[in-house]
Amino acid sequence: MTRLTGSALRLTVFVGENDTWHHKPLYSEIVHRAHAAGLAGASVFHGIEGFGASSLIHTSRLLSLSEDLPVAVVVVDTEERVRTFLPQLDELVTEGLVTLDDCQVIRYVGRGDDPGDTDMKGERSL
Repeated sequence: MTRLTGSALRLTVFVGENDTWHHKPLYSEIVHRAHAAGLAGASVFHGIEGFGASSLIHTSRLLSLSEDLPVAVVVVDTEERVRTFLPQLDELVTEGLVTLDDCQVIRYVGRGDDPGDTDMKGERSL
């Protein structure tokens, strides 16, 4: 597992909750591929309202009974690892939005890490 502190790249994939890849939710396939690629982590965030290229507003409000709510998959890792993963997204995402943002990681500690595994300042580097 990657231990991060410092500069990183945030990858965000915006899709609909009903988007699929081989009869599985697309967001789930993205997370599983990110895991298999050894990326530091991935999280899926479920939106309650939004619109995209179709210009249709999707909402979770009870009266509208909308389906296909927005979903964002967020991955943060080193720039090199994230950019290496991008070709897989080209294969998976046929409709959606992919963004890349530079970011700073304050602290990421993987499970089972040795707490003594730090540099002289007590920081872990990329």
